[in-house]
Amino acid sequence: MTEAAAHDCTRISPCSAQAIELDEGDELIVIDPQGQQVSDLVAYNRDDLDEYLSSGRSIDYASKLWLTTGDLLYSNRSRVMFDIVEDTCGRHDFTLTPCSKDTFSIIYGETEGRPGCEGNLAMALAPYGIGVDRVPIAFNVFMNVSVDGDTGRIAVLPPRSKPGDHIRLRARMPLVVAMTACSAGQSNNFQYKPIDYRVVRKGG
Repeated sequence: MTEAAAHDCTRISPCSAQAIELDEGDELIVIDPQGQQVSDLVAYNRDDLDEYLSSGRSIDYASKLWLTTGDLLYSNRSRVMFDIVEDTCGRHDFTLTPCSKDTFSIIYGETEGRPGCEGNLAMALAPYGIGVDRVPIAFNVFMNVSVDGDTGRIAVLPPRSKPGDHIRLRARMPLVVAMTACSAGQSNNFQYKPIDYRVVRKGG
């Protein structure tokens, strides 16, 4: 990501979320400006919000857990929502749910009730009538999850993303997209940082 391009970015503050709309053919570039931060990304068909980005469909059709350049992200109706056009990091997770108040209680022993990515996504999507129960497994951009091939045990490791790493997604239908700067300490090496994004409009 060039310095000039970085000036065109919108910043998502640490532990928060934003929602945007994309037209078919628009490109969304999600950027880790400081390194080792995760962005939980969810998407919905703008014309029918019951169609959403599906972890199960995407992993099933790709026949692999870790999706990168050249792979497709599918909806729950088996239609392509995104092409992954470019990926400078190469490791993202599409298996774990967005962190929530319960995550912080069960995993971290917290009692203050932070909303987490689940709550932040729901707040960003509230204008579209999408509540917390309709927030699915997210495409966890830059999240580094390892899987033991024998036991199936997972470990959330520090992201591999370096400052300026990015992923470029091309929309294949009109979309509502929400993204976070992740709130879970395991996901971002306990350093809560922002996430940047830029939209390149089709023909722009």
